[in-house]
Amino acid sequence: MPKWFNTAGPCQADIHYMLSPTERLPELTRLIAQRNYFVIHAPRQVGKTTAMLALAQELTASGEYTAVMVSVEVGAAFPEQPDIAEGAILGTWRSAIEHWLPAELHPTEYPAGMEGQKISQFLSLWAKTSPRPLVIFIDEIDSLQDQTLISILRQLRDGYPRRPQGFPYSLGLIGMRDVRDYKVASGGSERLNTASPFNIKVRSFTLGNFSFEDVKNLYQQHTELTGQTFLPEAVAQAFYLTNGQPWLVNALAKEVTEYLATDVNIPITVDCINQAKEILIQRQDTHLDSLAERLREGRVKAIIQPILAGQDLPDVPNDDIRYLLDLGLCKNGNQGLEIANPIYHEVLPRVLFYTTNASIGKIEPRWLSSEGQLIPSELLAAFLEFWRQHGEPLFKSTPYPEIAPHLVLMAFLHRVINGGGTLDREYAIGSGRMDICLRYGQVILGMELKVWREGKSDPLTEGLKQLDKYLSGLNLETGWLVIFDRRPNLPPLSDRTSTEQAISPDGRIITVIRG
Repeated sequence: MPKWFNTAGPCQADIHYMLSPTERLPELTRLIAQRNYFVIHAPRQVGKTTAMLALAQELTASGEYTAVMVSVEVGAAFPEQPDIAEGAILGTWRSAIEHWLPAELHPTEYPAGMEGQKISQFLSLWAKTSPRPLVIFIDEIDSLQDQTLISILRQLRDGYPRRPQGFPYSLGLIGMRDVRDYKVASGGSERLNTASPFNIKVRSFTLGNFSFEDVKNLYQQHTELTGQTFLPEAVAQAFYLTNGQPWLVNALAKEVTEYLATDVNIPITVDCINQAKEILIQRQDTHLDSLAERLREGRVKAIIQPILAGQDLPDVPNDDIRYLLDLGLCKNGNQGLEIANPIYHEVLPRVLFYTTNASIGKIEPRWLSSEGQLIPSELLAAFLEFWRQHGEPLFKSTPYPEIAPHLVLMAFLHRVINGGGTLDREYAIGSGRMDICLRYGQVILGMELKVWREGKSDPLTEGLKQLDKYLSGLNLETGWLVIFDRRPNLPPLSDRTSTEQAISPDGRIITVIRG
């Protein structure tokens, strides 16, 4: 039977290429043997559900436990009606139990229970009558909110001392967030900010990305089944672009094997992987859209905005940094907190200037010659005209005001590359800049974006020095230094936008654009 790379829902071993889920969570069997309750939190589509379904099946098949994974997602529709939510949840649990477990391990009955105690009473009865120790994995726990969430967490905490005879032997909560980040409207906060309703957990940990060897092994499964090879450099590029994020690893391979390189006699190259990357970024599938939603959250914005601007982080709570790490938006890299991988690196600014791009009217591509080649001088003239006329009004269309000029410029440049170019960006906390490389045909244009803020000196000197380093890496002798003047009480952008030529410390000819 053929197999496929999976990008939708839990993997099924008979039709999907997949790694051993339980090898990704080696600690769990020990935690379960110790009768522990725990939390697993990780971004969507990294394999949580796949891993926990597989672990439950392995535990049951061992003959030592009655283990099943159930979900509470249907209760999310009733955040202030715990009694109704409990009934809906128990209905789906019954279906899951009957599907995943043999009849001899089913509960002997499903008691009606009292309101606010239905979950607790069901688990208590099942634990007492189960012929084996009962292990329960509860998925989508953080889809619940408010009184329903609090009620269920308190029921689990109340039953915990009665384990293993009177309550599940071991229990895990599975979701995107750790307990303190569960949403609840109480006390003026949108989060619990505490683990107290489930302070019985012994561990809270996340499911990590694939390693390079994991990616290599996953892609090798396709080679073994079809004969089609992933060239070593293609595997390396896929790992670089995704940093091992499981959904992205599978999505790249799916795009390549099913649409770009369907002839199994043709090996998969770096170019194939890069083409797939561009398609994913432009299409913004559900996984990437879910990340985009997070960008408008206040505590996400407080961290992502300075990263994109190259500024130092403000005084943000440690929990907020952990939140972005848990969501998979960021990672701790060599230069501090970084965007998690090169694909997200591209997706985030595109999402942020989407409205701005949609607000830009038609622009005639005067920067192209009759042969379709980019003319840098004409591009500069077109940009200055656009900037003077549209720059300031478009600032209001961006969701991140501190980097509004950056986003408007990138929206303009994306109109330029729609004809067949690419745009690469580099930014890092504390660097004080954003670097952009525009490639169109044979032309490569490097530019650096700096901001002149109130109380600071003109960033020209520092910018020329930094741009030298960037252009050296691109092997270029010319480039643009764009200085956005964000000091208060300035003349209109149309009046103050100007250009001049400057010589960098290493002797490069730099076009300085001020606006």
